[in-house]
Amino acid sequence: MKMNDTADRAPPAARWLAAVAAFVLLNALLTLENDGPFLWPHFVLRLSFELCMVVLALTLWAAWRRPLGARAFALLAALTTIWVLSRYLDVTVSAVFGRPINLYWDGRHVWEVLNLGAGGTARWWQVGAGAIAIAALLALLYRVALACWLRLAPVLGRRAARPAITAVGVALLAVFALHGTGGRNTRWFFSMPVAPEITRQVKLLANQLSVERTAARLSPSPAFTGGVAGLRGADVLLVFAESYGVTTLDNPRQAAALAPHRARLAQALAASGLEVVSARLRSPTFAGASWLAHAAVLTGVDTHDPLDHDLLLATQRPTLVQHFRNHGYRTVSWMPGLHKPWPEGRFYGFDRYADLQSIGYAGPPLGYWRVPDQASMALLHAQELAAPRAGRAPRFIVFPTVTSHAPFRPVAPYVSDWERLTGPDAYSAAQIAQALDEPVSWQDPAPGYLQAIGYTHQWLGGYLSQRAPVGLLTIVIGDHQPLASVSGAGASWDVPVHVISADRALLDRFTAAGFQPGLLPPPPALGDMHAFTATLLRIADAAAAQ
Repeated sequence: MKMNDTADRAPPAARWLAAVAAFVLLNALLTLENDGPFLWPHFVLRLSFELCMVVLALTLWAAWRRPLGARAFALLAALTTIWVLSRYLDVTVSAVFGRPINLYWDGRHVWEVLNLGAGGTARWWQVGAGAIAIAALLALLYRVALACWLRLAPVLGRRAARPAITAVGVALLAVFALHGTGGRNTRWFFSMPVAPEITRQVKLLANQLSVERTAARLSPSPAFTGGVAGLRGADVLLVFAESYGVTTLDNPRQAAALAPHRARLAQALAASGLEVVSARLRSPTFAGASWLAHAAVLTGVDTHDPLDHDLLLATQRPTLVQHFRNHGYRTVSWMPGLHKPWPEGRFYGFDRYADLQSIGYAGPPLGYWRVPDQASMALLHAQELAAPRAGRAPRFIVFPTVTSHAPFRPVAPYVSDWERLTGPDAYSAAQIAQALDEPVSWQDPAPGYLQAIGYTHQWLGGYLSQRAPVGLLTIVIGDHQPLASVSGAGASWDVPVHVISADRALLDRFTAAGFQPGLLPPPPALGDMHAFTATLLRIADAAAAQ
């Protein structure tokens, strides 16, 4: 290989030492990790599969073809710089935002990201200085990558070194390829490759930058042309019940365990003059990725493909949130489970985005999610629903719960004094200790799951019978089935949906759409979850409902 004379004339030991140091440095840059929530990654003791394969390819090329020239190494250094940058963005966006990178969407929110890195106090001149620093850092990274490849080249081109390098490279390729065979994890010492994410971004950008291609890929939006007069100005509370699937209805043991909780919920509703109708819907996701279910209902667009979800957020498609807002509702996203910035949430058009930091919870944290669902509901009521209906705009509120999220424990005790939950003494130290003492098991998660779902029934019944504003329309939708260790192998993707109201005429319109009275909807599912949006729009429109 064409190299500078100094490197070529160096003693063999020095050449090998320089090559090893260059490989270690490149490997460190290509295996960065970020635990968040900050912008600064750290090094890990893992191996870059892609770097190993490039070294193997260069070794074989040197054996079969002419040596690479300076231009080839300059191009290789540029590609390495792109690869390192891609690695950094991949791990950092996941750490900061809790989901994969979307260059199209995230590029529109660079300011928020830089502001986050500055602790929320960034100024425009600081951003400009930061941009210059980033450009300088990329130039430095390129020089470092070029120097590393030029140090590796003499060793890779040596005939005596080729058999050993080839053997190690082929062995690593075989180990990587055998991953999963017999249930074995043969990639434990590898860092996740960057190439799949770059491929995904190219595909995503190609669709997002073409309006025609995006429109052709996404399913049509329902008609948002009607009104909401059919709701008679009722507040609307849309609850996405985490991991609430039809396994709670169809699995005999689970159904029996939850039967007392359902009975108490039904009794609480009946005693308060409320009725409930229910159905089944087919979720776009299973055991996780709740945001796919949220988007399906809030837009009426099929989101079973995560790529479609990402494309959707880059469009100007109408949403239920905007629809209610356009008809005089105050719209609120109540997400205590959201621990990280959510810039793409602006797509939906909420008046208020309430996350963990802004809901005002002052009680003791409980588990990873910190805020039990009942306490979240108490704070939501106090801040958005407690004021007399005549003196405020109606509310459209979206509340994804978190207590029934895997691993399902700890589960907070039910507190009869709802006012207490809005203060610092929401739970006593003994109550917290007792909740934390419940065993968490990934091998047998069903008991914790049933406890969490039973808790959901309990606080929901307590709120609707004791605290809810008059006329409230409550829609409870399971976002997806629980993980397979609870729902069973080959379980359906169906979830229950309950509509609760004192307005008999309104519930009759849901019954006409296929809903059944009570809390036990029989199969089959009415259809895909995103199709429910059109049903809700039609029912909410007084003219269409007549």
